[in-house]
Amino acid sequence: MSYRKERLLNYKRPEGIRQELLYDDKSLEDIKSLFLEVLHGGVNGFCFSIYEDGQQPGTLISDAQIRRRMQILKRYTNSVRSFSCIEGNELVPKIAKEFGMKTLVGAWLGKDEEKNHQEIESLIQLARDGYVDYAAVGNEVLYRKDLTESQLLDVIMHVKSEIPDIPVGYVDAYYEFVQRPAIADACDVIFCNCYPFWEGTGFIDSFDHMQHMYYQALSAGKGKKVIISETGWPSQGQALGGAQPSILNAMKYFINTNLWAIDENIEVFYFASFDESWKVGPEGDVGAHWGIWDKSEKLKFVDEHI
Repeated sequence: MSYRKERLLNYKRPEGIRQELLYDDKSLEDIKSLFLEVLHGGVNGFCFSIYEDGQQPGTLISDAQIRRRMQILKRYTNSVRSFSCIEGNELVPKIAKEFGMKTLVGAWLGKDEEKNHQEIESLIQLARDGYVDYAAVGNEVLYRKDLTESQLLDVIMHVKSEIPDIPVGYVDAYYEFVQRPAIADACDVIFCNCYPFWEGTGFIDSFDHMQHMYYQALSAGKGKKVIISETGWPSQGQALGGAQPSILNAMKYFINTNLWAIDENIEVFYFASFDESWKVGPEGDVGAHWGIWDKSEKLKFVDEHI
């Protein structure tokens, strides 16, 4: 067992800290200190943010860029999640394995049939070559209505038949698995995205809401393993309903989520590792501020040299 794994398994919530009370009774310095303690104690996983300023999906990403960012993340986690298997994204699981990390590898599916084929074939090859611990067939495809349920089921079953020794699942909002039992039944593992922010939930209720999302997916899975493939809170941008982006809320959400995940032995891939400017387009100004590190790869929330 590696030192990193020992820290993950042995980390306990600091005595006297109750995650449900991390709201108004702690000073900013207390929250910063606890944030650092949780981060340095080690968290289960991060969603790998691959794009720098001026880049976006479709940009060919270099080995050196991925390696630099992976070098940062390996200090704080055992696992990374990638979102695509082409255009340089296929290097993410390969480099992660060099660093001794586990991988949740996703094939990005959309309306382009040729690209979908490339993504799936690359995912299958990566799995056969030993770079995949969990395989994710598509990300929010049903939410975006890029594929029908029947089309997605066909792809899931094809990938399962090609890599029978690798757990295969699909990533989407928790409620999709409740509303579409055939999808939940087809998956070996449920990958659910849980975002209280995107449902306009005020921070004071965010932790309870996120748990509720997880347990709905757990029920839909009927005993199957459920992994939270994405959850997080933005540090700045426009509010959505009662959900207010802020540095303080982002830190507290990170603390609450990861202490709970450690206590309950739940696998969570936190969204996200680094800020990505390109997301301003699809998500508005808030989209560029979900990272624990900023777009320049500097740790947010605390002084640079802490």
